[in-house]
Amino acid sequence: MAAAQGHFSDHSKSADEKGNPEPSSDPDTGAGAVPPVFRHAVEALRSARLRPEIEVEPTRPPQRLAPHSYALEAAVVDGEDDLADGRLVLLHEPAGHDAWNGTFRMVTLVRAELEPEMAADPLLPEVCWSWLTGALEARGLSYGVPSGTVTRAGSHYFGGLSDRRPATQIEIRASWTPREGPGGAPDTAAHLAAWCDLLCQIAGLPPSPVGPADNATGVVTLPQRRGPQQT
Repeated sequence: MAAAQGHFSDHSKSADEKGNPEPSSDPDTGAGAVPPVFRHAVEALRSARLRPEIEVEPTRPPQRLAPHSYALEAAVVDGEDDLADGRLVLLHEPAGHDAWNGTFRMVTLVRAELEPEMAADPLLPEVCWSWLTGALEARGLSYGVPSGTVTRAGSHYFGGLSDRRPATQIEIRASWTPREGPGGAPDTAAHLAAWCDLLCQIAGLPPSPVGPADNATGVVTLPQRRGPQQT
């Protein structure tokens, strides 16, 4: 199983609208202090053990959403095919954020191409959202202020591409506030595992066992995908 890796954001070379340097969250630059609670949360992400179908790589995090951020990109891989991909960002505002109702925020984008029978389901957006909340609840995670969108987009091909089948892509953009633990840091490794459960589910893989909570989430399922379409 793969261990998650990545890097802290480095805001020391960017500036806000007034020309002031933004605080750095890179522990190796020395340009700014990284709060221990944020460092602990990131180390938990880095040490998380994930399903072997998931490939994870670091990516540059956003620089203006919070003073401290960390980001990962992941894909569900079957041979040379990517069945689904996504990005997960951990944000930290030490002073707290009114809209978050906390000091940490998880932000995600997940995308996958769907089989025609799944794409035609009128309940698809509601089902995909339930996959996210169900993945968190299946692992016993508490969270607050969830928000997001589910977008379904279809493509039809013409001319030199007319031999391709119509394709539908689903995209989930979401964010939530993870419950902070006794030391102030949320269980980010468990949130990453739940996010990977969502990624695998939207890719059409069977769920991994995570305990008795699996049978209590009430998540609706759609027909399993047969795998990527050849074009």
